[in-house]
Amino acid sequence: MRIDLHTHSRVSDGTDSPAELVAAAAASGLDVVAITDHDSTAGWSEALAVGPEHGVTVVSGIEISTEYAGRSVHLLGYLLDPTLPGLVAELEHVLAGRSARVPTIVSRLREIGIPITEEDVHEQSADAAATGRPHVADALVALGVVGHRDEAFDRYLSWGREAFVDRYNAPLEQTIRLIAEAGGVSVIAHPWGRSGRREPSEERLAELAAIGLSGLEVDHQDHSAQARDALRAIARNLGLVVTGSSDYHGTGKTGHPLGVNTTDPTELHRLLERAAAASAAAGRRTPVVELP
Repeated sequence: MRIDLHTHSRVSDGTDSPAELVAAAAASGLDVVAITDHDSTAGWSEALAVGPEHGVTVVSGIEISTEYAGRSVHLLGYLLDPTLPGLVAELEHVLAGRSARVPTIVSRLREIGIPITEEDVHEQSADAAATGRPHVADALVALGVVGHRDEAFDRYLSWGREAFVDRYNAPLEQTIRLIAEAGGVSVIAHPWGRSGRREPSEERLAELAAIGLSGLEVDHQDHSAQARDALRAIARNLGLVVTGSSDYHGTGKTGHPLGVNTTDPTELHRLLERAAAASAAAGRRTPVVELP
């Protein structure tokens, strides 16, 4: 059984519709795929509806933008009740922050001579729950300013670049608790990715496990072999589930094809057992997964 637990559709910043994402998962030889759009569950129903026709089990998930100890942390939530009022309010706050910074980003790009408009950006965001930096990047590609999204981020949109604008991120510890209250389970996405720093440390991860964190995304393209080995050891020490994923965004992210990293079936079973326990403890109506 081949399992990919981290993918994005164009409900956030991917380029496939949820249905196209599931079809692509089947074509890539996946048996199980999680749809984990940024800060939104709007793609769940479409993905779940087409799963059976493609022979793919769809896991309902989300990737929430959070902050911990002054750093951005992406938190994956699985099999939660998306109607929990506290969670709904927090996601609305995060999504509003995504969209609200677009005018300032556009203004900064125009100040350095790039003829981009907000309309250019909104043409790219289409079905997305919020308009954000990836859509600005896509507009820059469409205008011929850069060749691809990665170049747009490297030159203009990443932290420290001329058009970077900060935004609101949900507090990590509060969000872990909210996911538990919604009957779901939480996994930190690519915890040591991008910056290369080994943070959160094992000590901090132990504190997060104590308040309900369920797992770590260990096998990810942003992790070196050495980082993966160290994170796997930490997960073992703390009793956390180990996941592996592509972080697929369609054509919106290079080097992350579906199934490039996968989750061991035993680890998925552990995650599902924890999700069932969380659902029972919370008394919430949550999605159910039936594995092939």
